[in-house]
Amino acid sequence: MDSIRAKYYFSAIIFGDVNLGYLMGIDAGTTSLKAVLFDEEGNMVAVGRSEYNIETPQPGMAELNAEDYWNACREAILKVMRTSNVNPAEVEALAISSQGETFIPVDRNGNPLRRAIVWLDNRSGDESRIIEEHFGVDKIFKVTGQPQVVPTWPATKILWLKRNEPRIFAETYKYLLVEDFLIYKLTGIFSTEYSVVSSTLIFDICREDWWDEMLEVIGISRDHLPELNPSGKPVGNISDSASKATGLSTKTIVSTGAFDQAAGAVGSANVKPGIITETTGAALALLATLNEPIYDPKHRVPCHHHAVPGKFFLLPWCQTAGIVLRWFRDEFGKYEAEVADKMGVDAYDLLTLQASRVNAGSNGLIILPHFAGAGPPEFDPHARGVIFGLTLSHGRAHVIRAIMESIAYMLRRNVELIEEFGVRVREIRSLGGASKSPLWNQIKADVTSKVILTLQTSEAASLGAAILAGVAYGRFKRVEDGCDVMVRLKERYEPNPKNRKIYDKYYKVYSSLYEKLRDLFPAVSQ
Repeated sequence: MDSIRAKYYFSAIIFGDVNLGYLMGIDAGTTSLKAVLFDEEGNMVAVGRSEYNIETPQPGMAELNAEDYWNACREAILKVMRTSNVNPAEVEALAISSQGETFIPVDRNGNPLRRAIVWLDNRSGDESRIIEEHFGVDKIFKVTGQPQVVPTWPATKILWLKRNEPRIFAETYKYLLVEDFLIYKLTGIFSTEYSVVSSTLIFDICREDWWDEMLEVIGISRDHLPELNPSGKPVGNISDSASKATGLSTKTIVSTGAFDQAAGAVGSANVKPGIITETTGAALALLATLNEPIYDPKHRVPCHHHAVPGKFFLLPWCQTAGIVLRWFRDEFGKYEAEVADKMGVDAYDLLTLQASRVNAGSNGLIILPHFAGAGPPEFDPHARGVIFGLTLSHGRAHVIRAIMESIAYMLRRNVELIEEFGVRVREIRSLGGASKSPLWNQIKADVTSKVILTLQTSEAASLGAAILAGVAYGRFKRVEDGCDVMVRLKERYEPNPKNRKIYDKYYKVYSSLYEKLRDLFPAVSQ
């Protein structure tokens, strides 16, 4: 990678054929938005962050004032431009990484007709069943890559609008996802891309086109949707109004970006088979890049279109990961939180320091981290958390380490699931808040027997979006070229063979524990 980077800069300096300016990546998450400016080496120059609040008007519903996304985007970009002191004309291009599924119906002028329906929303259960009964899960899986029909997917919610808010349904000019809405606000153009629409149930991931049969069933046409494009394609320049709102130049190109997990994969150079990324934040998500789609015959794992042309990815995910450690911190770590506040350090560092003093395997203490149901490979909404093997010799530190090990066991379960499909996993690139913990990274390496690598940047999704913007601008011919230049690795964690036998032993207990308790979970689930 270093030799490729060196050749890139030699060409730029000697021949003057590369204009080394700045690229911006915007990451629109569930509760906050970040704008990050990167230089030509992938270094973060400035970061702007703005938050928004999800509303829950009724149980099972999750909404947000759609303009809050734009206000957060505008404020975040303004912060970046103010703190970076970069000439706006030097910002070559920007792209957006965004959450999937959240959608916004707008009128002909791009004005939202109602609050955005957030991906967490579950109002469309009846509509999910209608769609599943009409097509069958096998056909839906083959076309869209989604193995289950659940209320998360926008197709089900558009049908809900038709049945419950007919006036909004009749007045809607375009249905936009968050990325699409921000692109429109920045350029005045309706555009989307393949990776972010992969989980809508209205996109054929192999044909790279809208699925007309699904459109007919939910009652809309192609005219109700933005223009389809691959990731990393220029959409247009910053409009005059957006320039005034953000401080960006009208010379800056806006590019199609990517679904946040796909953008994170690009930002960590996970662009070919053999490398997987794992993100341990509140939840756990794995992404395995594929040359061709793989359809799990047991319907456990979704398959998406990648941000890299011609590639796909498997996306196993689990609802509870880092949030279990957060639960412990909030409920049992108040002392550490108070001490950390006085010392100006992170409470998690104090918790993991205690865990580091415990031997691998936590002296036989094993935790099932399914505090809100289980994701792949179990796919069990009734599953619950379990603390197994407690004795009088165990203390707080054992529980903390056992929580960290439980997430590593869950990671191993899903790595093995990916390898079950014939995908060889050579290394794991770790993203998310947990990647800042050397102890957790080493535990994951030991449990999975895979090399764990971390990255120089903590904002992989934003970096991935910036690389896609660089492709659109013409700085890079391919996504892979942008990764070679802008992605840099930080730490490498080799598996410790001394811990292998210990973790193999307890991993078997972890796996069998769920199987033995599976039939009991429904009796205690609410």
